[in-house]
Amino acid sequence: MPDRIIRSATPPDFTAILSLWRAATVSPGVSDTDDGLSSLLAREPDGLLIAESRGEAIGTLIAGWDGWRGSFYRLTVRPDRRRQGIATALLEEGERRLRARGALRLTAIVADDDPVAMGFWHAAGYARQSGRARFIRHPDA
Repeated sequence: MPDRIIRSATPPDFTAILSLWRAATVSPGVSDTDDGLSSLLAREPDGLLIAESRGEAIGTLIAGWDGWRGSFYRLTVRPDRRRQGIATALLEEGERRLRARGALRLTAIVADDDPVAMGFWHAAGYARQSGRARFIRHPDA
């Protein structure tokens, strides 16, 4: 049996989550703050999953639901715990939760310059969508 649990994150987890993201060399985003995570949980109380081992954060996944499709963000595993099935377990739990809410389509936002991430999503059965581009705008811009 794996020495880990997957559960919904809560505000006391924010420091560990943000530290994990920095340790995993995830490119920082404008919402990578306590306030940003609080905002996420206010809308999606079960939308931020955390994998723990012996009380320590070892992985995360944001599983967002907009009422139309499910989306995954920030699938992150601590570098020294990779290749142990943690990302797969987080994804399976995220998929289960989103399907229970009615999601018929699941998408993942993935850094296309990260071959490990691209390989993981491909191996998990996700296909890169062609013919679409992602446009973003920061509200303060």
